[in-house]
This record gives sequence, structure tokens and C-alpha cells, in this order.
Amino acid sequence: MKAEKKPEVESVVGNAASAAVVTSSPPPKADAGALPASVTKSAYPTPAAEPTQESAEGIRFDFNDGCRVVLPVRASGAWRVRLQDLDTGNVLFESENKGARINSSKRWYVRFRVEVWSADEGAAESPRLVVSHDYDTAGREVLIQFPIGTLGDTLGWFAYCERFAQAHPNCRVTVALSGFIIPLVQGAYPTLNLVTHVQVVEQKLVERMYATYSMGLFFDDVQCDRQPIDFRHVGLHRTAGHILGVDPTEEAPRLALIDESRPIDEPYVCIAVQATSAAKTWTNPNGWREVVAFLKSRGYRVICIDQKPVHGTGIMWTHIPHGAEDMTGISLAEAARWLRHADFFVGLSSGLAWLAWAARTPVVMISGYSLPSTEFNTPYRIINWHTCNGCWSDPQLRFNHTDFLWCPRHAGTPRQFECTRLITSTHVMRVIEKIPGFGKHRSAAGKTPIRIVLSSDPKTPTPP
Repeated sequence: MKAEKKPEVESVVGNAASAAVVTSSPPPKADAGALPASVTKSAYPTPAAEPTQESAEGIRFDFNDGCRVVLPVRASGAWRVRLQDLDTGNVLFESENKGARINSSKRWYVRFRVEVWSADEGAAESPRLVVSHDYDTAGREVLIQFPIGTLGDTLGWFAYCERFAQAHPNCRVTVALSGFIIPLVQGAYPTLNLVTHVQVVEQKLVERMYATYSMGLFFDDVQCDRQPIDFRHVGLHRTAGHILGVDPTEEAPRLALIDESRPIDEPYVCIAVQATSAAKTWTNPNGWREVVAFLKSRGYRVICIDQKPVHGTGIMWTHIPHGAEDMTGISLAEAARWLRHADFFVGLSSGLAWLAWAARTPVVMISGYSLPSTEFNTPYRIINWHTCNGCWSDPQLRFNHTDFLWCPRHAGTPRQFECTRLITSTHVMRVIEKIPGFGKHRSAAGKTPIRIVLSSDPKTPTPP
């Protein structure tokens, strides 16, 4: 029987952008979510020191943080190794050596083929095929890991973990994430093994993983080694679908709350006015006060569910708006319960907006530093197109997590933070009025709304 001829492939052999022979490959200094650029400790548990899959003649391989192959040192002859993308037909890397550690530069989902031949002494023209392995998760374990310290990013990415598990039905998927978020989703995803980073280490889970994928916002990944496409082009949450090789269509995660009861009988609205960066806040000096007064005049109780009653740094601080009720500091589960029964949520491009999205609550999102494609879709997204906007979504501008007053285009000028300062309360209220059912309970009671005098110029405060 004749040997089957291998199909021809488009070859990019030796392209440094595709793979590299290295002695070691440390995990990335992830720049994800709220993690500062100055963090030197890895944002993820470290992969096993050696590839977890054993093969013939002492060769080891796996797909933890890219395709990794270790070829034992040999005194005579040589190894010939090839990495190929099964879906595109591209040969990504080839090498002949006497022993090496190989790590693909691409760390996102690729269906690799790993082939190793032994070119024995005196038989270099007819090497023996020693290893031929096509990526296959059936019966194996895969780890998907999120950085901790960020709420919105994790909620935005989470549904893609289930989508990956559905695409690989015979695979055991473990998700490593913050212990504060696990209680929100664990009961809704029984097929996923949810663990903390500490549990990954304590249980030595990395020692048995076949593949590992790390979710993150990789601002400086010019070569797209951590993500197939810059997340600023596809959206903060949809990047996870691209990294995992699944449908990137957005999907809100399901929440499984221990207490689903309604916290108060009266109609109410939840708000959140704080953020990890001043660029995310609504800097119109009259905005929150006027919107809260507007909501109360329509018969709503206004509940502030921020983490703290006051937040900021240096010369800029944000307080609970006058007239709002203080429910700051409650747990994420309790915040989710309040959001679940709220008529709607008014907030910023921050974690609590993503939690409201997950709770299936209408979200009025006020943001100018990011473009609407950055976050989940909401018909109540507010941005002022007449001003500077979208700096965070611009790949040419590097977001600085450590600079609370980051405004890359107008820092130190009268235009600083104009992206939200020039979003008026009139704009926000007109959008709120579009929410189906808004204020109907007030009309049914036969009460006349209170007239509110608005300030169209943010520099001219309205008297209290």
C-alpha cells in the first residue's frame, strides 16, 4: 500500500511571529480589567513547568499557554519538529535540533498538529515519525482563567466559557476566577468547574491540564499573540469569544442568587456613580443631582449601590448624589438582588453596569471615554458625539490604569473630561423616558410630577 500523500500547505516556516524555539516562556504580565500596568506578578496561575502530555521517546507536549513541546537532548542524530494549524493549513514552525523547548507565540485557541521525526545517525534522509498529534480535547481537561480584581470583564467573558464547553462536549472545563464572583454564577453553570486561583495552586490543577487559555485585555499585544484581534476592535467582552475560538456574539451570563426576593415594595431605580478611573465618571457637576431629583419626582426611590459612599483620589472625588439612598458596601450577591427587581439601572461603563446586564435589568449607560461597541448592547447608551470621545477604544492611545486622572488628549486643559462633562442631564432624562413603562406607576396613582428646573450649562449650577 502506498503511503498517503500529505496535502500541500501554505508554509510560513520559521516566521518568528508564529512560533519560536525558547528555553522558557513565563506567563504574561496581564493588563486586564482594573489591573495596573505596574503589576509585575502574573495575573494568572503559572502553567506546569513541563508539558503535561507524555509521548514516545521522552517527548512531552501540551497546549497550556500556547503549544509547548519539549524534545530531550540527544547525543547523535536530530529531531525534526513541525507545528501546523489544522484549520488554515499553515505550517507555523519547523525546526531541526538535538533537543529543545518550543513554545508557539500564539496563545489563543488554535487547533495545532504536532509532528516530531527522529533523524537517526546515518538515516537523515528517511526520518522516523515519532509523534503525530492533532489537538483533541475529548476526555481531557482545559483551564480557562480570568484575572481577579475586575467585575465587569469577568461577567462579560463568562458566557464564552460555557460556549467553549458546548463546542467540546467531552471535555472537562475548569474556570479560574475571583472567589467573590463564583457565588453569583456557580448554580447556573453546573457543567463548569469553578475555582479560585488559590484552589488552582493548592489542588495542583495545572499539572493535569491539556490546554489553558487566559482571558484579558492585552493593550500592548501588537503582534496579537494573546488575542487574535485587538480587543478594542471587537469589544471588551467579545474578545473572549475570539480567544477561545467560539462564536463571539455577546451573551449575558446567568446569575443564580441564593435570595431572589424583592428588597422593597415601592418602585425603585438603582444607580452607581463611581468608577476606577475619572474618565469613566459622569463629570457634569449638575448631572447626578438633577437626574436623581427627576427620578424621585416620577415616584421612584433611588438606591445607590456603589462599593463606597465616597471614592476618588487626589483632587477628584465622587460622592453619593443628593437625594439618593445609601446602600453602598453591600455584597455583590445583594447588589444583584437589588438590580434584579429594579425598574432600571443608571450608571457608567463599570462593573455594576455589567452586573445589571447580567441581572436582565434595563441599563442606562453614560460613557464618553469608550465607544458603544466596547460594552454590551443597550438601547439606552448615552454618548455625546459633539465632543471628544472614545479615547479608551483607540488602539493608538495606551490606557494608564495607575493615572486616575487619565485624559490622553486634553489633560491639563479646559477640555479635560469633556466627553462626559458635556453630557447633559437633559440628554440622560430624555433617554430614560424611552424605557417602556417608565413612570406608569406614578400616572396610575394620579399624582402630578414635580417640575424640575434644569441647567443646560454645566458651568452654571441650578440652585437647590
